[in-house]
Amino acid sequence: MNHVTIEIPTDLSEKNRLHLSKKIYLLLFSLGLFVFMLGLTGAFTTIPLIYCIASFGLSSIGAILYILSSRKEISGNITSAPFKQNLFLKGVLSWVLAIILMAFYIVLYFFPEGLTHLIKAADPISELLRNKPSDRWFLYGTLYTISVGIMGIRFIVKFRESNYQRLRTLSIIFFQTIFSFFIPALLEMFHKPGFYFHYFWPLKPEYLFPSVKSLLQSPELMVSFMGWWAIIMAIIGVPVLTYFFGKRWYCSWVCGCGALAETVGDPFRHLSDKSLNAWKIERIMIHSVLIIVIGGTILLWLNSAYQGEILASASHSFSRWYGFFIGSIFSGVIGTGFYPIMGSRIWCRFGCPQAAILGIIQKYFSRFRITTNGGQCISCGNCSTYCEMGIDVRSYAQRGENIIRASCVGCGICSEVCPRGVLKLENVPVKYRKK
Repeated sequence: MNHVTIEIPTDLSEKNRLHLSKKIYLLLFSLGLFVFMLGLTGAFTTIPLIYCIASFGLSSIGAILYILSSRKEISGNITSAPFKQNLFLKGVLSWVLAIILMAFYIVLYFFPEGLTHLIKAADPISELLRNKPSDRWFLYGTLYTISVGIMGIRFIVKFRESNYQRLRTLSIIFFQTIFSFFIPALLEMFHKPGFYFHYFWPLKPEYLFPSVKSLLQSPELMVSFMGWWAIIMAIIGVPVLTYFFGKRWYCSWVCGCGALAETVGDPFRHLSDKSLNAWKIERIMIHSVLIIVIGGTILLWLNSAYQGEILASASHSFSRWYGFFIGSIFSGVIGTGFYPIMGSRIWCRFGCPQAAILGIIQKYFSRFRITTNGGQCISCGNCSTYCEMGIDVRSYAQRGENIIRASCVGCGICSEVCPRGVLKLENVPVKYRKK
């Protein structure tokens, strides 16, 4: 009797094992997310440590392992992957995700009681870093930092052949984790103000409001240093660093909003509107916000100088109004909630006053530029498609013109997705920028 031997190709069996592993990792992530949402019932109120490990731990481990097991697909589809999935094509799933994100921010800002039980998930971390229970903002900071870290790993895997992208992503993960999360928490542990050293006026307008005088006059060295740091970075640090490196030193290497846009928002970067009308609206809106915060700051200082005679009891209204409409609605609910519909840099592009200042300096005084080699351009359009700031990069490349735009954050993705090496990020003396 003859026996027939069937051999299974090794590469096929390895592929099946990998596929099974990815399902397991996705299950871990889903399980962690399910446990986190199950916390809404109050089931984990008395066991916060188990809740923290089962939710944050399982979801983080599952997501990271899934990303690492998918590294070939992620890095091999830099320019085509988003167009294969409804989630990234402004379809039904995009709108569903946008609604979920906006609902979360609305609850976070205006109905925090809805997060009472979810907050317990961050209690062990808060007790460790701040020596007190978590609150809604610490929970948000925890979710924010974990998201930036996990999606930052994905971004590094995606562009692992690029030293610039690896270093840039490691930088924003570092600043988000250390300067936005750990340092403010540790300051609270030592009963100091929860200060953010990488945010300056006007992104944190209160850092140059008249109240900064209380920091400068404080007998405590640390508190006084915070006040001087806020002033020096806003007045000296920002223009000097922007002169040498353009706005990319901050928007793409330091800023927490940029960190979320470059990591979590990366799959949505191609959704930014490239039309001329969008550019016109962008310039009007972002400079309007800048004028508002400058005017408000001047008015508050004048009111302080005249001992409240100008605004009287309304002196604090500006802070509350600005915080509500700009800080909460614009930068939060709309700025992040509309990632799946309008791309990842909505706030940075249309509303951020810090980006407006950096952009003005970059356009007229900075050494930063993106050079183009029009003779090599094949008009594929990848550069324009993946510009998160809505710049029609291809039109510059076709004309062989260097790109010197106030809105450019120097992320360098246009250069990464160009198949012919047409685009190059450079720092040169100002007089040579257009040559």
